[in-house]
Amino acid sequence: MSRPAPPPLTCLPLGERPRRRLPQLFIGLALYGFSLSLMVRASLGVNPWSVLYEGLEHRTSLSFGTISAALGVLVLLLWIPLKQRPTLGTVANIVVLAYSSDLGLALLPQHLGLPARAGLLVGGVLLNGLSVAVYVGARFGPGPRDGLMTGASTATGRSLRLIRTLVELTVLALGWLLGGTVGVGTVLYALAVGPLTQFFVPWFAYRSSAGQAAGGTASEGADSLAGPPRRPRPTARSEVGA
Repeated sequence: MSRPAPPPLTCLPLGERPRRRLPQLFIGLALYGFSLSLMVRASLGVNPWSVLYEGLEHRTSLSFGTISAALGVLVLLLWIPLKQRPTLGTVANIVVLAYSSDLGLALLPQHLGLPARAGLLVGGVLLNGLSVAVYVGARFGPGPRDGLMTGASTATGRSLRLIRTLVELTVLALGWLLGGTVGVGTVLYALAVGPLTQFFVPWFAYRSSAGQAAGGTASEGADSLAGPPRRPRPTARSEVGA
């Protein structure tokens, strides 16, 4: 069975089927925060922003999640000159990631052997790619860091790839100088998360009612949280769920 084609991922109005989309948003963000804690406990290298969080955690009395939230708010302030507007997804990103990552770090044991740490790393990267597809697919708008990159790309006319690379290399270098963990996990994350997210997005991306009407039967399968495309029901209304 083939995967459904990916729909657009632009932000949709809050009022469009919130009972369908809100649980997906919060589940995806919670899984994302937990995936960060898996990679941190692996102690084999984390993603660039987590390297910075770790470095600041070593230098302050704040928790990993608290630092994540504080930097999220600071990054959000940079949206102002870029004329970006936060959405529910932006605020939820800050709050849910902070709590879920701290909860994961509280639950996961420390000082594990290398095989267990390697398992945590691989599991964390896989879960991270999946979780990004889940919360981005709910289409409630970007998180503060992604919004900064897209806004800077629009304002400068530079490619999003270039802006993202420059921002993440800067964040990575600063975090490493502060004592954050850079290692094989950092490289694995950089190479794997993009393809993983791209693979999972068609299964989780929500299709708007307008998109369903335009796309016909091919778009109906992507409206469910996951799974292969479904055959259309013989009714005038093609939406699935609440």
